[in-house]
Amino acid sequence: MEITRGVQRGAQRVCIYGPEGIGKTTLAAQFPEPLFIDTEGSTRHIDVARLPDPTSAAMVQEELDWIINQRPAPCQTVVIDTADWLEKLIKQQVMDTLQIKSMEQMSYGKAYVYVWEGFGRILAQCDRIIKNGINVVFTAHAALRKFEQPDELGAYDRWELKLQNSAKSNICAMLKEWADLILFCNYEIHTYKTDDDKVKASGGQRVMYTSHHPSWDAKNRHGLPEKVPMSFSSIASIFPAVIEPAKVEQPNIGPTVPIEPVKVQEAPKVLEDIELPFEIEDEPAEDFTGIPQALVDLIKASGFTIAQVEQAVVRKGYMPEGMPLRDYPKDFVEGCLIGAWDAVKATII
Repeated sequence: MEITRGVQRGAQRVCIYGPEGIGKTTLAAQFPEPLFIDTEGSTRHIDVARLPDPTSAAMVQEELDWIINQRPAPCQTVVIDTADWLEKLIKQQVMDTLQIKSMEQMSYGKAYVYVWEGFGRILAQCDRIIKNGINVVFTAHAALRKFEQPDELGAYDRWELKLQNSAKSNICAMLKEWADLILFCNYEIHTYKTDDDKVKASGGQRVMYTSHHPSWDAKNRHGLPEKVPMSFSSIASIFPAVIEPAKVEQPNIGPTVPIEPVKVQEAPKVLEDIELPFEIEDEPAEDFTGIPQALVDLIKASGFTIAQVEQAVVRKGYMPEGMPLRDYPKDFVEGCLIGAWDAVKATII
């Protein structure tokens, strides 16, 4: 066994949360070379790199797998914007798979446990991205909730992540445990009394809180100040610098010897330059009419065709040959194709 010592610098697990409109997405865009997975469409007005907007939880997983398998890495930071809208996609996936219209249809909160497990699988994918040296940033909205200490009388309001927080399936707690850095963003407001004893507010500067407080959740493992300006420059020191290749100077080897120019042969004609006696027709585009959008996203992301999916279903004996995908029963599509897409992919590959 090898024993190592000292601080290990590496990619960071970050969660940024705060009230709506405070600038969480803009802050995340300041991280090193970010690539967004935009679950709520909040990056439309920001000039950032983004993957196709996911319409299902399965598509989010496909995009994370794509990032994991790319060499060289396509970015230095992956931003999932936002965690609470990702939770909504997972809930929809669970309801489609279980063929229920409401999370409350299943007794004992079992549906919420499935959502908690689904979010955990995505965090496991994020850990694989972290091992590849890529930062992972979750943004999330904040919600005010009543909080009561077990050994104290009374309750008070505090800011928390706007995520599922039931006792048996607490996504809020899971994300907080996973993150190395939790930043709570808010407006710094100062109150004062006027001469006629009225309370007024002033200020409004945006700040980030990095340490736990009775009124909000926050943490850091880097000794940051408890409150810093809401800018990436306030936390940039904890992210490893990108090392650029050194410039190598050419050695001086004395007087140069004149070199006669080399005759360049004419390049061979490419296909566009050759006149063909016939026309090349483009392949017709796939017709996805009548196929659920979630399945369309999975097929496109995997690079498959409708025919390949149909052949895989026929080989398994689920549907008769010649039956088009758009005519498959809805429960089969949602439960066996969308809900078990990994198994379908393995059959096609």
